Amino acid sequence: MEPILIYTIGFTQKTAQAFFAKLRDAGVRRIVDVRLNNTSQLAGFSKRDDLAFFLREISGIEYVHLPELAPTKEILDGYKKYKGSWAAYEEEFFKLLEKRQIEDSVAKDIINQGCLLCSEHKPHRCHRRLVAEYLGQHWGGVETKHLI
Repeated sequence: MEPILIYTIGFTQKTAQAFFAKLRDAGVRRIVDVRLNNTSQLAGFSKRDDLAFFLREISGIEYVHLPELAPTKEILDGYKKYKGSWAAYEEEFFKLLEKRQIEDSVAKDIINQGCLLCSEHKPHRCHRRLVAEYLGQHWGGVETKHLI
């Protein structure tokens, strides 16, 4: 049985050219947007409707938004706004994913060869990495590739 392949990418610190080239070169089939807020003017080319258009037109890549894979505003604020610890953020986010039972509610075929999208440049302190790890622990047979 072939592994479930999960890509991850953040849009910050990337030009549109570099962003779309990384997706195309990796063979990504769909972007799985895991952002809590995907309509901010600060998102530039990755604003929800614009991104869906660019993905389809430039690379033939699908777009889907799965807000159930995003942290709550409270969890995110605790870490970013109130400068909480990363360890506390991870713990709270994993509890949230467990409560939401994403391993049962999210279809494997949506995630397989999809790319989890968030804003953080690198995956080290980003919830997209945590989503991939959580699914790997619950589904097994998951391979994750971070497109940096």
